[in-house]
Amino acid sequence: MNNIASICLAIGIALAGYFISNTLYKSSVGVNTADVKGLAERQVKANRVNWNIGFSLARKGNADIDGLYKRAELDQNKIVNLLKSNGINADDISLDTIDYSFNEYRNDDNQVTDVKHTLRGQVVVQTDDVQLIKKVRNKVNSLIAKGVYVNNYKPTYLYTKLNDIKPEMVKEATANARIAANEFAANAGAKVGSIKSARQGGFIIRDVGESYGDTAKIDKTVRVVTTISFYLED
Repeated sequence: MNNIASICLAIGIALAGYFISNTLYKSSVGVNTADVKGLAERQVKANRVNWNIGFSLARKGNADIDGLYKRAELDQNKIVNLLKSNGINADDISLDTIDYSFNEYRNDDNQVTDVKHTLRGQVVVQTDDVQLIKKVRNKVNSLIAKGVYVNNYKPTYLYTKLNDIKPEMVKEATANARIAANEFAANAGAKVGSIKSARQGGFIIRDVGESYGDTAKIDKTVRVVTTISFYLED
């Protein structure tokens, strides 16, 4: 009877050892991976530009408000005409409402000593002709000599064709990740197998030469990073 018990105990220990060994083996294979990052970059040019031109008109005292509005509309038309005469399409030009503000100036006794009437408006240009805006912008300031007070804001340059380059950039980033995995595997005496998991980072657009900011320059850098886990094989 004791011999039977001993045999059963030995079999049990052997089976337990097998299962423990098998579990460790599978665990070892499961963690036998390389996690690497792949980068892809493209140099592109902005294909869309938004440009605001502000203008204002102010009068003190008992001003003729109706006449002031008519003068503001004339200034607005001067800006629009300059843009059109320099090649900007009328469909790319829009006009904001002319806003009116009123300020009172008071002395130490809180008595009104003067008043100021101000009208402000904006002419907005949105176009795909990016290079044209560079040329026309320098000409707008000439209106100052004609009595138009303009605020020539900096254009906002945008790249809106990201979907056109996304597939190739993701493909390139993935290929670069595999190159990094191959180098890692070679040092470890292994081979790169299939992909275990992959995670794509967001696409980032920056002005060339800048670590932040993406609207001040025509030239842009588009960047994406993928993080991929590859199986390693003996």
